[in-house]
Amino acid sequence: MSPASLQERRERVFLVLAGTFLCAMTLLNVIGITRFVQLGPMALAVGVLPYPLTFLCTDLVCELYGKARANFLVSVGLGLNFLILFVLFLGNSIPSVPTEAMPPWQIIQLAAPVALPNGDIVENRIGLYQLIYATTSGAVFASMLAYIAAQYCDVQLFHFWKRVTKGRYLWVRNNFSTLMSQMVDSLMVVTVTFGAAYLRGDITTKALAILVGSNYLFKACVALLDTGPFYLAVHYLRHYLRLEPGAYAAVAHAPEYRDSD
Repeated sequence: MSPASLQERRERVFLVLAGTFLCAMTLLNVIGITRFVQLGPMALAVGVLPYPLTFLCTDLVCELYGKARANFLVSVGLGLNFLILFVLFLGNSIPSVPTEAMPPWQIIQLAAPVALPNGDIVENRIGLYQLIYATTSGAVFASMLAYIAAQYCDVQLFHFWKRVTKGRYLWVRNNFSTLMSQMVDSLMVVTVTFGAAYLRGDITTKALAILVGSNYLFKACVALLDTGPFYLAVHYLRHYLRLEPGAYAAVAHAPEYRDSD
C-alpha cells in the first residue's frame, strides 16, 4: 500500500471516530432532559444514553492518534457546543408567527401551571419550541461546563496512566481515565442543570443525589463493559492502520510517529 493510500485510510478511521464522538455529544444536547427513562434502579435523561460513546472515542483517538489529535477533537466538540447554544438562543429570540398561524401541534395545552427548568412559570399553554428551549438551553450550558472538564480530563488522565504503566495494561488507562472523568461529568452536569431548581426548592437533595448517582452508575457500567470492545478495536485498528505498538497515525507527512505523551 502506498503512503498516500495508507494515510487516507488513517484519516477515514479518524473521521468515523470523530463523527461518532460529535454525534453522541450533539444528541446529549439536543434531546437532553426532554425525557427521563427508568433502567432498573437508574433514572436517566435520554440524552445520557449515547454519551459514554464519547469517552470510548476519545480513548481510541488517544491510543491510535495521540494526545494532540484527541485534544483537537475535544476542542471541535466545544465549538459545536457554542454553535448549538447560539442557534437555540437565536431561535428563541426571533419573533414567532402569530399564535393563530401556528399549526395545532406547535401549541401544548397544560392542565395546571408548570415550572420550567429555566425558572419560567407557564399558566395554561406553551409553544413546542419554547418548551424545547426551556428544557435544553440550561442543559446545553451545563453540558458545556461538564464537557470542558470531563473530556479534557479524560485525555490527560489517559496519557497519565499510560506514562505510569509505561505503555502496558491497556485496560488501566482505558478504565481509570474514563471512570474518573465521568465522575466529574456526572457531578457537574446534574448540579449545574438542576442547581437553580434545587435552590428554589423544586427538587430535593435526595432527588438530586439520585440523579447524580444514576448518571454516574450508568456511565461507569458502560465504561467497564466497553473494555472488551476497546481491546478488540485497538487490536484490529492497529493492524488495519499498519501501526507498530506505541506508534501514532496523526501526522500527515509521515506514515507514523511516536511521542513522549
